[in-house]
Amino acid sequence: MHPGMSEPNRTIRVVVADDQTAVRDGLVMLLELMPGITVLASAADGEEAIELVEEHEPDVVLMDLRMPRRDGIEATRCIRAAHPDVEIVVLTTHADDASILDALAAGARGFLTKDAGRVEIARALEAAATRQTVLDPAAHEALLAAASGRRGPAPPLPDGLTVREAEVLRLIAEGLSNQNIARTLFLSPATVKSHINHIFAKTGAKDRAQAVSYAYRERLIQPPSNQ
Repeated sequence: MHPGMSEPNRTIRVVVADDQTAVRDGLVMLLELMPGITVLASAADGEEAIELVEEHEPDVVLMDLRMPRRDGIEATRCIRAAHPDVEIVVLTTHADDASILDALAAGARGFLTKDAGRVEIARALEAAATRQTVLDPAAHEALLAAASGRRGPAPPLPDGLTVREAEVLRLIAEGLSNQNIARTLFLSPATVKSHINHIFAKTGAKDRAQAVSYAYRERLIQPPSNQ
């Protein structure tokens, strides 16, 4: 374990790996604005990520999956083998079952898609630094499918809803406020509001009650038992 890992107010030292320059620079800027996080370096591909981990020994690597020379899954596997104290949080646009399961099998501690907000990313890095796991809902679904022996991807959601939007819709049906949804999913209230606006637009709902009715009708949630 790196020195200071057990301290409650430690600084989390991060290496960012993403082959898209704009995304990589944006992540570095975002992370540098977060208290308690220091970006040590950034890599444009998996091979460079491995080299930078060797050089800087960070606490966490924020890792894209699809990169040249060596992809994120192979880089994760190499880093975890050579530096078991370095944790990996995957941040990617690719949330298919194979990518999720391969990344977790390679040793990734967390898995987020790139619609994650700053609060969610910070929470995932903090969790990884203390050997805890934060997974996007799509990753949870893939793990449940694998555990149950289900083969193939989950059935598509209706009307173009994303996994995250379906998760927000379920929490709306449970009666949670925007603030409570934000706390539950480690999102900012603004991100939750954006998801709800997308849900209304896709489902044709004019308010939360209509959205909940839609969720029951499409069997996204189960009606309460009469027993």
